[in-house]
Amino acid sequence: MKREKMNFKVVLPVLLCYIVMGFVDIVGVSTGFARRDFGLSPEMAQLIPSMVFVWFFFLSIPVGVLQHNLGKRKVLLFGILFTTVGMFLPFIHYSYGILLACFVLLGIGNTIIQVSSNPLLQDVVAKDRFSSFMSLSQFIKAISSLVGPLIVTFAVSRYGDWKLVFLVYGITSSIAGLWLMFTPVEESSSEERATFGSALKLLKNPFIAAMVLAIFLIVGLDVGMNTNIQNLLISQFGISLEQASLGISVYFTALMITRFLGALLFSKIDNLKFLYWSSLLTILLLVVLIFSTSTLMAQVLIFLIGLSSGNLFPLIFSLTVNKMPERANEISGLMIMAVVGGAVIPPVMGLVNKSFGVQWSFVVLLLSALYVFVTYYIIKKRG
Repeated sequence: MKREKMNFKVVLPVLLCYIVMGFVDIVGVSTGFARRDFGLSPEMAQLIPSMVFVWFFFLSIPVGVLQHNLGKRKVLLFGILFTTVGMFLPFIHYSYGILLACFVLLGIGNTIIQVSSNPLLQDVVAKDRFSSFMSLSQFIKAISSLVGPLIVTFAVSRYGDWKLVFLVYGITSSIAGLWLMFTPVEESSSEERATFGSALKLLKNPFIAAMVLAIFLIVGLDVGMNTNIQNLLISQFGISLEQASLGISVYFTALMITRFLGALLFSKIDNLKFLYWSSLLTILLLVVLIFSTSTLMAQVLIFLIGLSSGNLFPLIFSLTVNKMPERANEISGLMIMAVVGGAVIPPVMGLVNKSFGVQWSFVVLLLSALYVFVTYYIIKKRG
């Protein structure tokens, strides 16, 4: 469908779904509090983000096929439903097992939302403004990610219960789902869908395989930062968990700023050079963060790492698709599956942390950033 005019009564409930999409990043704050509440080892605590991000590997392409048959709005509503149920679970019973179940449902719901929301947004906005609204949607998601740790800090200071953030999320998800449920949306249905076969065959292409690995490590880097900022600040400088949680807000503030700026700049600058400098800067900043000597210094570096790394995902994604635009559907499916890096890198960091300490666990992120830097030369060689 080629929509020339927009009805904001339809656009707004779709955009609200990106607020729900941002709820997934509460996994960073939750990891620290769960470790304290249940006396978890580093590797057991890092199972929490794994429960969220592993579903991107298993469900991304099946959800795409399902949405082709059922419709994007219906599938998106299923994603919101999974998220809503998951958010209310900790209030039924609070245990490590229930918390894992909460994040399993959040991960399943978030996978569905991420697969369905962008195509649905394309159906409800004017054709010539889709790129702008995509940038706006990611900005909204970044704001949602930023607010989560602030809600946790407020809930602890005012009510002594960090789990109240799940109540806020559950109510917000319910509102988003109900609004979308009662909003009629005219959907397009002519687009081609990727299949497991056509997508997996692309991995035989060394260039595509290298770029998929880059996405895997970029998401792992992002989730690894999110879930280990608290641990680093507490271990290095002895501050409280509540104070350390603000470090996550600092990180997401930087992500929000850099993604907004990226949306404005990407059409005007050389994206490949931007990849070179942003990945190189991320490497240097991670090295300095590992050897930081004060809380303020660490928080400044966390902010700068967020600025430098926040656009690595869209850069790699767009540069890859532009090299093979005729295979965009299959490449997109593989890229979404590669988000499973967020389920793999944090546990690896947990194992390194247990054996060698929290500083050494950040070397895992450093190695991830080094590989992303190498992709500059891979893409450049591609022409």
